[in-house]
Amino acid sequence: MRKIPNHGNLRVTKVAYPLGLCVGLFIYVAYIKWHRATAAQAFFTIAGAASGARWTQQAFSSPGSATRSHEVFYGIMFDAGSTGTRIHVFQFARPPGETPTLTHETFKALKPGLSAYADDVEKSAQGIQELLNVAKQHIPYDFWKATPLVLKATAGLRLLPGEKAQKLLQKVKEVFKASPFLVEDDCVSIMNGTDEGVSAWITVNFLTGSLKTPGSSSVGMLDLGGGSTQITFLPRVEGTLQASPPGHLTALQMFNRTYKLYSYSYLGLGLMSARLAILGGVEGKPAENDKELVSPCLSPQFRGEWEHAEVTYRISGQKAVDLYELCASRVSEILRNKVHRTEEVQHVDFYAFSYYYDLAANFGLIDAEKGGSLVVGDFETAAKYVCRTLETQPPSSPFACMDLTYISLLLREFGFPKDKVLKLARKIDNVETSWALGAIFHYIDSLKREKIRAL
Repeated sequence: MRKIPNHGNLRVTKVAYPLGLCVGLFIYVAYIKWHRATAAQAFFTIAGAASGARWTQQAFSSPGSATRSHEVFYGIMFDAGSTGTRIHVFQFARPPGETPTLTHETFKALKPGLSAYADDVEKSAQGIQELLNVAKQHIPYDFWKATPLVLKATAGLRLLPGEKAQKLLQKVKEVFKASPFLVEDDCVSIMNGTDEGVSAWITVNFLTGSLKTPGSSSVGMLDLGGGSTQITFLPRVEGTLQASPPGHLTALQMFNRTYKLYSYSYLGLGLMSARLAILGGVEGKPAENDKELVSPCLSPQFRGEWEHAEVTYRISGQKAVDLYELCASRVSEILRNKVHRTEEVQHVDFYAFSYYYDLAANFGLIDAEKGGSLVVGDFETAAKYVCRTLETQPPSSPFACMDLTYISLLLREFGFPKDKVLKLARKIDNVETSWALGAIFHYIDSLKREKIRAL
């Protein structure tokens, strides 16, 4: 049963005496403080449960019903990626005395990414408003004012010049401020790459139950976006902690536990940025003198144009005796000394998302709808087959040879052997496996801490 906020009715008796006026003002101020505290607790309960705190509030229930019904909460997270903007509308329920559960998620994506509007900021507002309308349709009116609204931008905006990125974020914030949802000053920001990886790790471990059950084995996370790629896992071997380069370890507090994670985001090694580097282009700059970029990783018959980060490049393939070997050699050059290798990844269960999933599904390595498992060597096998048959069987995408070869070698650079099993999924328990769920946990928890300090 959905609970409705019930703050009571304020009644102030009019009197003609100064003392009565003072008493009335005192009651009014006390009410305002109580009202704000109760409203804050309405959406902080989920974070409070995560940190072991216990709230004695009834913001979503009538008096005395908290022990009989679940408390319901919502959170809205916008994922502004390099290739599209997505909205996640989360509905949570917290049984009395238990940790919260995710009861429903609404998801919608729009293309292109926010960064595509860098030179026409006003146009970005239309897509943001369209996604906000989705939130209004799926969140009951009575919950709007208590539902936090957040946008986190990832690699697409990280790669933009600072001034252009800030103008886009400011426009989004203006649209957010005009909405009926809970909007704080830090509601719009560019997400740190490490935070992106950590948030995705929280999501997958929350959905698989690892965070709810103390002592259970956690799983690692691999994400391959358009502009960046992330790897995050919980090391169990002391040697991994000691050998990790600066910036590769981060502490996380969740569900009253502290985790020391290995997490790193490689900006520029996302699939689209890697394509450009393999072709010999430079991020954000047209080819010199509009020169055609030629690569053995492309279908030999292909000649055309490719647009990336608002720049159009003329590209073509080339004939060679062994396209796979030439392509693999070029990809190896791009990856050389760019990725830190850890031996422990061989012994940790990993989920892989985003373009890992898409490429595997496109070439029949997993079920396109249900996902599945494969071994790392499957990407290499597929790459060799596609690259070596380009002359006689051009694939539907001219980038097929390049993309499969890149993913295969990237995974090997991370330290995964060919026989390492990876699980690939778009959803776990019907929930999108992005960083968005983990990020909303982080955001609500930080708001809770600030409000507690202010009360």
